[in-house]
Amino acid sequence: MAATSQHGAGPARRAGGDGGLLLFRVGGVPVLLAPSWWIGSLVIVVLYAPLVGRFLPDVSTPTAWLLAAAFAVLLGLSVLAHELGHCLVALRLGIPVRRLRLFLLGGLSEVARTPRRPGQEGLVAAAGPAVSLVLGGFCSLLLFAVPPDGAVWLLVAECAVANFAVGFFNLLPGLPLDGGRLVRAGVWAMTGLRAKGTKAAVAGGALVATGLIVWALLGLAMQSPDRWLRLGVCVVTAWFVILGARSELAAEARRGWPAGLELSDLVRPVLQLPAESPVSDALAASAGRGVVLVRADGVAAGLLDEQAAQQLASVSPHAPAEQAAEPIRAETVLLASEPGEEIAERVRETPAWQFLVVDDEGRPAGVLRREDLRTALMQGRRAQ
Repeated sequence: MAATSQHGAGPARRAGGDGGLLLFRVGGVPVLLAPSWWIGSLVIVVLYAPLVGRFLPDVSTPTAWLLAAAFAVLLGLSVLAHELGHCLVALRLGIPVRRLRLFLLGGLSEVARTPRRPGQEGLVAAAGPAVSLVLGGFCSLLLFAVPPDGAVWLLVAECAVANFAVGFFNLLPGLPLDGGRLVRAGVWAMTGLRAKGTKAAVAGGALVATGLIVWALLGLAMQSPDRWLRLGVCVVTAWFVILGARSELAAEARRGWPAGLELSDLVRPVLQLPAESPVSDALAASAGRGVVLVRADGVAAGLLDEQAAQQLASVSPHAPAEQAAEPIRAETVLLASEPGEEIAERVRETPAWQFLVVDDEGRPAGVLRREDLRTALMQGRRAQ
């Protein structure tokens, strides 16, 4: 999902890390080409090249291999366009995207947080197939303007087939495919529970994987001309679907909020102290509590960082406690009335060890520490 290009092998390796080669950026989102993409493309070329002769009987062997390679590239570009659709819609809805990766036989747009509402999930999920189907339709119309039975006609037909394949396949109703996300969004909207939508879509993913294997075996049994290409693609894709569905289920379990757990059970009492208080006094007052340091003008200087405060107190016990304050940022403020699942996700996404909890009127209601939440969630999952 992304675009502003960066060139050069050095920067690409640094930006890509273990995710692959950095191709370019869109809206600050890196677009990466994973090493496995080359493997998948090579498999497609080897399996598709013999089929080119069936479409163009007079084609030479080098041309057949060249057209097979072009099909692999067109398939990769189709996946890229599909993922860019997801990425741009997510960014438009205010959902951050970490990166977009092309790998093996597919792609993945990694959003930084879960959509807050089923409508957002549905829009982001539908964007990719919509782009693919529009491009497939455009290439289909273009076929009428190209002389038939030639290499150019075959390339345009390949582009249409690639986009239709990407679009329709991703609409299958199982996670991690877009159709599965649409199923989740629908169940989520009807029940109000995202977890139920995930379970329904994971079951759909199992059906999709089973269907792929059955279709591949039918091709072998019927001696279909594309049976080996079909077998290779279906086995790899079914494996991808199964792993993706399991990953979605595990992520939903991590996101879940144990029944009966209340945020009020986890937050520590909050104490407000003047920002100029001696750091040693602030430390003594902080036992079992969160400390908000307030300046003389009434503006909060931040939350007392106990570790920093201990270090400061060891060398200068009378230094202002504000020097050991952790700034209060928008992302470190939690609303006490927020659903537990959203609070857990916010804490996971934000690099902070403590969070200020406020009531609906913005008044401090307590301090939530990351380790307290982690302990409560782990105990809740073991009890379920």
